Amino acid sequence: MHAGSGAPTALATGAAPPPLAPLPPGCSVGANGHLRCAGIDVLDLVARYGTPLYVMNEEVVRANCRAYREAFRAYPGAAVVAYAAKALFNLALAAVFAQEGLHLDVVSAGELHTALAAGFPPARIHFHGNNKSPDELESALDVGVARIIVDNFHELELLDSAARRRGTRQAVLLRVAPGIEAHTHEYIRTGSQDSKFGFDLASGQAFEAARAAGAARGLRYMGLHAHVGSQILDTRVVGPLVEAMLDLGAAIRHDAGLALGELNLGGGAGIRYAGDDATLPPAVLATAMADAVVAGCAARDLPLPVLSVEPGRSIVGEAGIALYTVGSTKRVPGFLPWVAVDGGMGDNIRPALYQAAYTVAAAGRMGEGPAERVQVVGRYCESGDFLARDVDLPRLQAGDVLAFFSAGAYQYPMASNYNRVPRPCLLLVSAGRSDVIVERESLADLVARDRLPPHLRARDAVGAAD
Repeated sequence: MHAGSGAPTALATGAAPPPLAPLPPGCSVGANGHLRCAGIDVLDLVARYGTPLYVMNEEVVRANCRAYREAFRAYPGAAVVAYAAKALFNLALAAVFAQEGLHLDVVSAGELHTALAAGFPPARIHFHGNNKSPDELESALDVGVARIIVDNFHELELLDSAARRRGTRQAVLLRVAPGIEAHTHEYIRTGSQDSKFGFDLASGQAFEAARAAGAARGLRYMGLHAHVGSQILDTRVVGPLVEAMLDLGAAIRHDAGLALGELNLGGGAGIRYAGDDATLPPAVLATAMADAVVAGCAARDLPLPVLSVEPGRSIVGEAGIALYTVGSTKRVPGFLPWVAVDGGMGDNIRPALYQAAYTVAAAGRMGEGPAERVQVVGRYCESGDFLARDVDLPRLQAGDVLAFFSAGAYQYPMASNYNRVPRPCLLLVSAGRSDVIVERESLADLVARDRLPPHLRARDAVGAAD
């Protein structure tokens, strides 16, 4: 049931089945061999709501929020945990994060609107983004967000001008590209010198941005921000990142007289996806960050700044399961079988985009060992529409349900209507209860915003009389 690799051959006859991969938190196997999530048989969820189906375990989300808050209490200064909404966001989750006392990191007017519609306090919202529009900046100022993380000189000027027109001073952090690369896929590295994000450190742009922010009458310089990538699985990057940021903070204080009031070290902590993937627990990350900041500030005679972090994937990723129904299979001698399901790249673009791998299980046959190695593909008209490659599973048939673990982050937010396929239903489950938090789109939804110009409306076809 876990992702494998190697030549396209079936499992050897008589070979002992590999051990089953660890279940996600909050999941178990019932006496009937069915996967259960938050005490609910997932096949019952499929029977009620259909597939593709995304299931989020509320208890796991809340436990992860609390683990982060507790972990950063070890830092001797003030600490802020802000959930990165881009990982997965909707009204229900916004309410959960508000109740758990987290701050919120948004990157668009849409995420901001969702947060406000759910009643999330603006004073706990941070606004990110590398190309915020003037309207988005105006909206952020209108509602009074806590921080705007400024990404470039153009935005610095726009924001200063907008704030001065209001007679206010907006608190800002400056996003820095520190020239430090995390050991992740190239598409999710964000801290290198040539990243599209942030003020370059090496060329002096970050220092000049701080000087400009300090002189701006509409801005209040609060400190620095850096984010070096996603799916980070160890803390080796923390030390060099903190050193670079504190060096910059000390230089800004010495030469521009601006205190480093806040240091935001971003997010990116990794989770288990497949096989023996490691994880980066909140306590391990918090200890590494706190120790590095405390030692670095002492060495530079700097007061301890507010330490901020922005977890996203590590809060919702392992709380989510994606469920699909098997349809057709294709078997060609000498090649791995193709198993097609009723979802695919329209609801999960990550395997095509990042070559992401997952733990996959036959949700109704959890007690069975693998019988063959297969390729799991979607229903979309693209050869690259893979959901999982080289996966060891029981011999599947139409109607079987496959569960993809760790499906809570960066899948549903990137879903599309490619091939005019409706997007799936999203459930929140807890203690035997299930609630729809995003309804499945209908065929009518697909055309709801289409417009047919008058000259194209139904009439006799040209040439119909011929």
